[in-house]
Amino acid sequence: MQALYLLVLDPIAETTGDPNSYGFRQHRSPADALQQCFLVLSRKTSAQWILEGDIHSCFDKIDLGWMRQHIPLEKPILEQWLSAGYVDKQRLYPTAAGVPQGGIISPVIANLTLDGLETLLQQHFPRHKGYKVNLIRFADDFIITGHNKALLEQQVKPLVEHFLAIRGLTLSAHKTHITHINDGFDFLGKNIRKYGDVLLIKPAKSSVKALLRKIQFHIRQGRQAPTEKLIAILTPVIRSWVNYHRHMVSKRTFVDVDCHIFRMLWSWARRRHPTKSARWVRQHYFRSVGGQNWVFAVDVKMQDGKTKRYQLNKAAHIPIKRHIKVKSQANPYDPAWETYFEQRLDNKMVNELQGRSQLLNLWLSQRGICPVCRQKITRQTGWHSHHLVWRSHGGGDEMGNRVLLHPNCHRQVHSHGVTVEKPRPT
Repeated sequence: MQALYLLVLDPIAETTGDPNSYGFRQHRSPADALQQCFLVLSRKTSAQWILEGDIHSCFDKIDLGWMRQHIPLEKPILEQWLSAGYVDKQRLYPTAAGVPQGGIISPVIANLTLDGLETLLQQHFPRHKGYKVNLIRFADDFIITGHNKALLEQQVKPLVEHFLAIRGLTLSAHKTHITHINDGFDFLGKNIRKYGDVLLIKPAKSSVKALLRKIQFHIRQGRQAPTEKLIAILTPVIRSWVNYHRHMVSKRTFVDVDCHIFRMLWSWARRRHPTKSARWVRQHYFRSVGGQNWVFAVDVKMQDGKTKRYQLNKAAHIPIKRHIKVKSQANPYDPAWETYFEQRLDNKMVNELQGRSQLLNLWLSQRGICPVCRQKITRQTGWHSHHLVWRSHGGGDEMGNRVLLHPNCHRQVHSHGVTVEKPRPT
């Protein structure tokens, strides 16, 4: 499985540099793909036209014969996977085409099926000729930029259709469009549009509506539910959506979402107590917490006699944090890139509350001492986190597999192969 994953690792650009030097391939995360959109569309000289590609039933339609011949996987394993069929309502159906959606290697197979499109575009539309053709893809969602509409419509689109047809796939006629950047388009739940010379990437209206519909559904289902249970249901829904959109221009959207949620909750509370006054409803269901007013919260008395407060945090209070893309050539299974991914993990630890808590626990567990030089780790000396079993060798990010080292000690460990032992907790 590790070898199979290596085949679909993709070059992804950093946040600085020349976007024309970046690879086309499938991106590791939606945030990486969207950051690439910013790089190739934000400049005054960037492409103005976008082909929004949508593959009709991608997972269901991939040609089995093509996959058997071209997917670089052991043929007996691949054959078993492709011919396993699927179960629906306790009935087994044979597989005539495509791969099972939700299967553990189906996304990998789908990515390998679409791999090669970037090379094809590079061959037909080299960058030095000014076509401004860039492919940005995450899974089966992709866009292609071009310097004019005719290029995308008459040359790029037919080329993509031929590439897909060989694999048994087609573009959706209703969902594939060619759009000008000033009109904007939706991609991976975001709306990407230029306002004058400024490119803004914001949560798409469809994504906002989907969130509010889901919240409305839970509120209606919880008409008679205790307040703390409703808060427990809504919190992960809101948090996951906000975390997905927090890397872009989202603050105003978050404020609007909070307003809609407040109105839903206010209606919910008034319906539960039709004879009570608005003041009573506010005092019963809303609190002032840390300078924030109208926080949906409830105080619950626990079995030990203590009071615990459940509150619904507002979307707008989640800070906007820009995403830093992974370097194009970085490979988490290559030991040469071990320190690079450790550095990215260090930055994440510093910038997130949970990460700072882990950092403190690591420092305390080794009594603030570097296990290599046996000297104190302080703010002045700096620190790096190190994986005892390297991630490129199968190690994980759990606390038991990490220690803090001085930066110079960390470099010596990697350059001279020094063995590091985790200090025993006191």
